[in-house]
Amino acid sequence: MTETPKTPTLNTGSHDLPVSEALDAFMGTAWAASPLPADERVNGYAVMPARRAKLAARFPGERLVVPAGQLKVRSNDCDYRFRPHSAYAWLTGLTGEEQVGHVLVVEPTGEPVLYLRPRSPRGGGSPYGSEFYRDRRYGEFWVGRRADLAEAEQLTGIRTAHLDDLEKLFTGPQPTTRVLAGVDPVLDALAGRSALVPATGDGELATALSELRLIKDAWEVEQLQLSVDLTVTGFEDVVRALPAALRHHRGERWLEGAFNARARAEGNGVGYDTIVASGAHATVLHWIRNDGRLDPSDLLLLDAGVETDSLYTADITRTLPLSGTFSPVQRQAYELVLAAQDAGIAALRPGASFRDFHKAAMRVIAHGLADWGVLPVSAEEALREDSGLFRRYTLCSTGHMLGLDVHDCAKARAETYLDGVLEEGQVLTVEPGLYLQADDETLPAELRGLGIRIEDDLIITADGARMMSGALPRTPDAIESWMGNLLG
Repeated sequence: MTETPKTPTLNTGSHDLPVSEALDAFMGTAWAASPLPADERVNGYAVMPARRAKLAARFPGERLVVPAGQLKVRSNDCDYRFRPHSAYAWLTGLTGEEQVGHVLVVEPTGEPVLYLRPRSPRGGGSPYGSEFYRDRRYGEFWVGRRADLAEAEQLTGIRTAHLDDLEKLFTGPQPTTRVLAGVDPVLDALAGRSALVPATGDGELATALSELRLIKDAWEVEQLQLSVDLTVTGFEDVVRALPAALRHHRGERWLEGAFNARARAEGNGVGYDTIVASGAHATVLHWIRNDGRLDPSDLLLLDAGVETDSLYTADITRTLPLSGTFSPVQRQAYELVLAAQDAGIAALRPGASFRDFHKAAMRVIAHGLADWGVLPVSAEEALREDSGLFRRYTLCSTGHMLGLDVHDCAKARAETYLDGVLEEGQVLTVEPGLYLQADDETLPAELRGLGIRIEDDLIITADGARMMSGALPRTPDAIESWMGNLLG
């Protein structure tokens, strides 16, 4: 834990006032000690060593470098809120905004080392002595406290080193080194100067980090259930906010604010941009403008998830009648999507192909569209791979893995994920939908502009799947009763 800092460049703003020598000297005096509690540990402390060991076992005798990432500028000298890369959080348990620029290195022996920017000293002749009150990006007075090296080791159980020492890893003789590229441009540039690093297959490291997360451990399942439970409460908040939102000229944003307030108050925030889509906006699959006025005669598609402080997120969608009651046409379309979701859920079990639940849901959708007289061919013909005409009205896949990322494990190989089989402990979504565009002349007028998605989070069990989001109603009658109770 030897700290060997070099002279830093302070991040100051154009409108900062000059600092006199007298003020600088005064700022370096009379600060009380403020250590972290001696028993404080990262959330999930007990499960992290096994994760790091599994990663090391995939690449024996190699050095593995996993960065947290860097800040991104939002506007001029204002940065976006920072979230550490999911792989870094999964391996360390460190999830806070203060992890900017930090790097986990797993040495060829399997020993992990955290390279950190430690807490700024309060004066005392250190080259970092004025950072705590002068540096807008890293100073404690500007962005809050971070751990020193000893505290970080206490929190994580990982040996620590000063971030300034990271450069030494890329000079002189080196073991085979893999860097999780594309996360930290500073690290990428540093690694790029080493002749050994670029040829070692960074993509394989990214793949391994995704595949190791495909099956969730018991602690992860607890975190995901917490996220789901908080999201259920957020959906209840949205329904209670409907009367005020219906009066507002941008009611969608009013409802977005209601959900996001819950996410921020109870967790780290939202796991992805909240989709609040009313009327024809619901036919836009990733509608996040959320600037529409609400019409009581329309449906509302709400797709949202609370991200916990441990960075696990739910992903749930409900389609609700803004009046509190489905019209006959709305109910007809909703029940088709619900039947498709039921078919998809019934196909979930260990050993089943990952794509089976999508195919089961789409078979229901295609036959329903054919029964409505919408398809120009039979349902069976539309379902053929060389046709797929039913997809005009549904487009996207029926689900995905869920965890630290809303679309989790995305770098996994197709044979272990999309073309693989389901395994006990995997957590995923089932979310069929109908997106009937307002200008689609193949549709009868009463169906145009309807967008419906029903999405739930499930965990694969030994004999099937358990719905984690079952506290939210799914059937039309149950939704109407639930909304009525919440609205009084």
